[in-house]
Amino acid sequence: MKKIEVVAAVFIEEKKVFCAQRGTKGPLALKWEFPGGKIEPNETKEKALIREIKEELQTDIKVDEYLLTVEHLYESFYIIMHVYLCTVLLGDLTLTEHINKSWIRKEELDTLDWAPADLAILEKIKELL
Repeated sequence: MKKIEVVAAVFIEEKKVFCAQRGTKGPLALKWEFPGGKIEPNETKEKALIREIKEELQTDIKVDEYLLTVEHLYESFYIIMHVYLCTVLLGDLTLTEHINKSWIRKEELDTLDWAPADLAILEKIKELL
């Protein structure tokens, strides 16, 4: 089974958290998630996150704080996701790969169709909001 190690960013502003909806392809099509991506060889988790957010959302960020690591077994792969609280430095989180984005309040978190691995992040987010 393929093992994938990724990073994810959590942005919180004015008691709302940013999330993005995946495109229509793949096993996680149309699921909501916290943005991020794969860690390249010889890349730190923080550098990977900065690069991925720049590529996916055309935004420069600062990685502020490690939140948690989620491990989840999907049908066709195993994911290890390192999650960080981040701040937008420059840009407005412009979608290039996702099909939708939203800033949502704590009480709205459970209304979205989340990617299963991202569900584990919700409890931590609720503590922060």
